[in-house]
Amino acid sequence: QVQLVESGGGLVQAGGSLRLSCVASGRTLGNYPMGWFRQAPGKEREFVAGSSRSGGHTLYAESVKGRFTISRDNAKNTADLQMNSLKPEDTAVYYCAAKAATGIQAYIPWGNRLEYDYWGQGTQVTVSS
Repeated sequence: QVQLVESGGGLVQAGGSLRLSCVASGRTLGNYPMGWFRQAPGKEREFVAGSSRSGGHTLYAESVKGRFTISRDNAKNTADLQMNSLKPEDTAVYYCAAKAATGIQAYIPWGNRLEYDYWGQGTQVTVSS
């Protein structure tokens, strides 16, 4: 079992930056592909960014490409999301997730939320215009 806890959310003006952090406990994060998702009020949870188990392969939603960066430190059991040039439409609750992948599946990032097995409770990001 993996427990995930997000932090770093808050209120920021458009054009600003935030760094979200996800800390895992229970298992070594280095065995799991990780992902960040977000959910705005009245909308479905959507993919933001994903990382393979090593961090060597990443995947981004088109809406955040070039502005957000996913990174991980497996020694510290953390996965971060650096968010730059934030826009009001980035306002949402942000969740980190881990996929219990084995073999070759652990070496690619995953963009489908249904593929993930463990989820954090989320952290609110609000971008004002």
